[in-house]
Amino acid sequence: MSQENMPTKFYNVGLSYKKADVKVRGAFSVTKENQKLLLIDAKEKGIDGVFVLSTCNRTEITGFAKHPFELISLLIKYSNGNVEDFIEVSNVYKNKDAVNHLFNIATGLDSQILGDYEIVGQLKESFKLAKKMGTTNAYLERLMNLVLQASKDVKNNTKLSSGTTSVAYAAIQYIVENVENHSDKRILIYGLGEIGKNTCKNVLNYTSNKQITLINRTHKTALGFVNEHPEVKAGDFKDLETEIHNTDILIVATGASIPTVTKEHLKENQEIQILDLSMPENVDVSVKEISGVTLINVDELSKITDKTIEIRIGEIPAAEKIIEKYREEFNEWISLRKFVPAVNALKESLLAIQHDEIDFHSKKIKDFNIEHAEFVTSRMIQKITTQFVKHLKDEETSVDQSISVISKMFNIKELSLNEND
Repeated sequence: MSQENMPTKFYNVGLSYKKADVKVRGAFSVTKENQKLLLIDAKEKGIDGVFVLSTCNRTEITGFAKHPFELISLLIKYSNGNVEDFIEVSNVYKNKDAVNHLFNIATGLDSQILGDYEIVGQLKESFKLAKKMGTTNAYLERLMNLVLQASKDVKNNTKLSSGTTSVAYAAIQYIVENVENHSDKRILIYGLGEIGKNTCKNVLNYTSNKQITLINRTHKTALGFVNEHPEVKAGDFKDLETEIHNTDILIVATGASIPTVTKEHLKENQEIQILDLSMPENVDVSVKEISGVTLINVDELSKITDKTIEIRIGEIPAAEKIIEKYREEFNEWISLRKFVPAVNALKESLLAIQHDEIDFHSKKIKDFNIEHAEFVTSRMIQKITTQFVKHLKDEETSVDQSISVISKMFNIKELSLNEND
């Protein structure tokens, strides 16, 4: 069979965190502008139904093609990746597997952190862009609708996304559960990288504490954060030791290769909780020698996140059961779509018979009520076609054979089903 005559199939091609490291994923990343160009190119090539998803964890093209390389070549053309690297780290899903893959992504089953739903917003944006560019079709519309419904159902009715999976949030959970009157304590956050910012936001979101101070080596960075969050105070780096002496909870999120907080920063008999979120550790373990100091490191906080992951793993069967419900609904819709050409052809044939018979009787019978005859025969046609659909949907029906018989009976051009694997 020539390439031109090959039927199109539904594919998902791309790469993710599972096989590709950060450098490779970066090479295959597709910018927003290039996503638009890719979709225009796909449309001009006659690809019916396609969208692009490009995030820090994955880059994928989903759509219809005669061969997956049609989609792969587009990905390579509009990214900085090459064929050799793609072959090493890629995934290619076809038909039902491609459908399953989308359900798994949207429900958090395929996320780098099990149950993480950040991908859902990115998925919506990618599809929204494809719709705007005119590269979606009825199949993709229906599939995406059900995929997002499944995602919402899993999030609302399972514990797949419950609990703590980030160190920044685990730190707050530890404080809430282990520090009495935590909302009245003075909190100092030292270091304002990504973890420091997230930790500060979590303190604001999950406690009612109003005594939060930030210190960062670059004071300008701290001031910028405080401008966005006026509930927080920015301290000066030169006053670090004084600020530590006056705090009840110290959260260290610096990114140094050696300790940034040592015994010299603390005063004797100081009652203080220190949470070291840095890796490697940025609080010298010798601070434990000071009476009143409690030091918690990343490993201890990770026990909280490990417990969460255990709970989430236990929720996988419940999530899969929900997905199966929406997948069956999609398959039902696909089945009905497959029957449409045959049912429409039968209906057209019956309508032609109806027209001929009414025309014949109107000429033969005086005062023949054409309107009444059309009403009665149209109802009969509707019932016959409905019965035909029920017959085709029956599990014991040989669909191809049934359509072949109907085609011969009513002189309909032979129809066939092109079913996805």
